[in-house]
Amino acid sequence: MRLENVQDQDEVAEESEPAALFAGRGVAGTANRVSAKNAGGAANDQSQVLAKASAKVVAFKFGGSSLLGAERMIHAAGLVRDAARNCKVTVVVSAMKGVTDRLLAMAQALTAGRLSQARREAEFLVDLHLDVLQALQLEDLEELRVRRELQLLARDLLYEVPASGRVASSPEFFDRLASFGERLSARLFAAALQRCGVAAVPVASSDFVLTCDTFRDAKPHLQQSRQRGREILLPLLDAGIVPVVTGFIGATPDGRITTLGRNSSDFSGAIVAYVVDAEELVIWTDVDGIYTANPNKSAEARLLHELSYEDAHALAAGGAKVLHAKVLPLVAETEMIVWVRNTFNPKARGTRICSQRTLGNLRSSFSEAAAQGGAA
Repeated sequence: MRLENVQDQDEVAEESEPAALFAGRGVAGTANRVSAKNAGGAANDQSQVLAKASAKVVAFKFGGSSLLGAERMIHAAGLVRDAARNCKVTVVVSAMKGVTDRLLAMAQALTAGRLSQARREAEFLVDLHLDVLQALQLEDLEELRVRRELQLLARDLLYEVPASGRVASSPEFFDRLASFGERLSARLFAAALQRCGVAAVPVASSDFVLTCDTFRDAKPHLQQSRQRGREILLPLLDAGIVPVVTGFIGATPDGRITTLGRNSSDFSGAIVAYVVDAEELVIWTDVDGIYTANPNKSAEARLLHELSYEDAHALAAGGAKVLHAKVLPLVAETEMIVWVRNTFNPKARGTRICSQRTLGNLRSSFSEAAAQGGAA
């Protein structure tokens, strides 16, 4: 469905929806209502809820290339479904590949007074996400619900394009526009999970990730974010619902959208994993793990199966693209295990990053098992 039809249907939706839903943060209210509905259904099966309450907690983070289009979203949703059979899973998503660049191009066009270009970018992005929704082939009522959520975001995005003039350039404005990619992606991926039989709801990280007001490179207030996030995420996890959290974004204490900086969704994954006390953070990307060198440029590049936090930090300091610089200090604080795995080759083991102590215990257990096997 093209943009004109979205606007027409949005006018109908406005008549029956509270006005608060059309505010910038009102979309979270939709997620809360859906989560309450799903939580009520899950609570009917007390044995399932009790089993989930004691299950291991893991956090999955999917990058933009893993979510580019309906087919990839369904594939990634299958990975979550498999894990959710035995674990409580929370998911952090990036914008679809290329979307953030287009949003920032739209912001540049607006501040330069190129309004027609900005509107074309906005219309393209709305149509792109509506096309993915259609390709997900959801049941009619589910598709209608998700379409209305996308319509609300589309209306907010189009509202940023004035009828004339130009928009004042500011880091705050760029952050507000850049946030739409993750907000759109989270709604689509939650829908993909629902299609795969996994109860899921989108959650705006700006509802709990509290940051300073250094826009475009905001620093999170971890303890306050943890307290706020647990109030939102833990009830969902205990009810067997997968929260699909927007990466990359947070908010100031007075509610203004911030971003944690470009390519910071890995850091967002670590923050959310920290909030829910996840034992493991799995960063799903488009390579089999961490290599000693760029495998596309060096025939001698070797895949590393195990790394300590110190090893990973040393590789990053040497210029290797390992993880976002802020991930390792945060996961080391809780001794969380981090995996880097390939969404498109899930049979590959990937790279495990953990503390020296955990690494030593793993090697010791492996040696004991090998010895017992040899003795047998």
